[in-house]
Amino acid sequence: MINIKIPYYKNYLDLKVSQNNLKAVLTSNGKSYKPKYSEKELVINALKNPINSESLKKLAKGKEKVVIVTSDHTRAVPSKITLPLILKEVREGNSQAKIIILVATGLHRSTTKEEMVNMFGKDIVENENIIVHDVNKTEEMQYIGKLPSGEEFSVNRLAVEADLLVTEGFIEPHFFAGFSGGRKSILPGISSRETVNANHSSRAIAHPLAKTGILDGNPIHEDMIYAAKAVGVDFILNVALNEEKDIIAAFAGDVNDAHRKGCKFVDELSKAERVTADIVITSNGGYPLDQNLYQAPKAIASAVECLGKDGVIVMVASCIDGVGGTNFERLMLKGSPDELIDILLKIPDKETISQQWCVQKFAYILQEYKLILVTNYLDHELIRKMNMIPASNLDEAMKIAYSIKGNNASVTVIPDGVSVIVH
Repeated sequence: MINIKIPYYKNYLDLKVSQNNLKAVLTSNGKSYKPKYSEKELVINALKNPINSESLKKLAKGKEKVVIVTSDHTRAVPSKITLPLILKEVREGNSQAKIIILVATGLHRSTTKEEMVNMFGKDIVENENIIVHDVNKTEEMQYIGKLPSGEEFSVNRLAVEADLLVTEGFIEPHFFAGFSGGRKSILPGISSRETVNANHSSRAIAHPLAKTGILDGNPIHEDMIYAAKAVGVDFILNVALNEEKDIIAAFAGDVNDAHRKGCKFVDELSKAERVTADIVITSNGGYPLDQNLYQAPKAIASAVECLGKDGVIVMVASCIDGVGGTNFERLMLKGSPDELIDILLKIPDKETISQQWCVQKFAYILQEYKLILVTNYLDHELIRKMNMIPASNLDEAMKIAYSIKGNNASVTVIPDGVSVIVH
């Protein structure tokens, strides 16, 4: 038997697979990539050599209202390293600048103080002006105009009122936006509920180019980058991470050009050749992305690329924070996968329900494949009602998978499905 470690919350689960069954283990080359510099040095070098932009220090000169948009508790942005360096650059340019750190929650729940201390460090939480974006406060949103899709764009007015707007994030493959990072700090990060919902409509999600690794022609990305430019993002800092969530590259400068360069780096690093199998095992790479079921389709999208006809997916996700949203849970319980698709495709763009996009992705997958969910934290009866098969551990999951596909079934393993782009 071969033992493979699968990320689960802040630890790992052991997957045991016979050599006779195992066809491949697909991983990002980020695991073996060795940068020439330390994490801090990589970020400093990026800030000092911005892509198609003046340095942040120069941009900060004479700017009084500075807003730095950062990610929330669901993202593994190494802000303890990046934020102090961004703050240092801004203050070297203008020591009197009034700085707001705006936490981009999108439609997620509010980030707690404890989570912010974990993300940013105690010093920043106690000494900086941090505001958590609240999508429910409609009075704090400002209308900007129409997006390329024709949908309306409203955003947190703090970003609009800023003299200098800076965003930070990290880049990884994304299952319908192509890649995370860059423009996503604005849309969905700090946009209105209506704007986010329209951007994630059933029509947009169903578009053939709204998928992992694709930016050109992707209507979701096109609205996102338009929104970032429309609100006036002046400078970004994005990093690439390995499986241990360590910084292995950094990209700073223009909101489009720096992001594109980072996406190219991640794309080259993440490519894995498709190895088709009867059973595919994957995860969301552990915490923080595996904290709820809502985020799970990100890894499952990679697993699907390697599944044979009537294949079985084994998804490992702690779901320690539950399902991940009331709308998501309510919609997931509305019927069979076919019934869910029928319901969602009838919803007009302007009436898009928050979180329906992940229901849609789940439904497409469940129409074609059996999905076994490995979790100790989510009620197993609830999982069954959502058309999935629950398992408490990987041994139980594999026993179920083999009972469906036979003891000689072939197996492909993608330990961190979010970090891999299958070609």
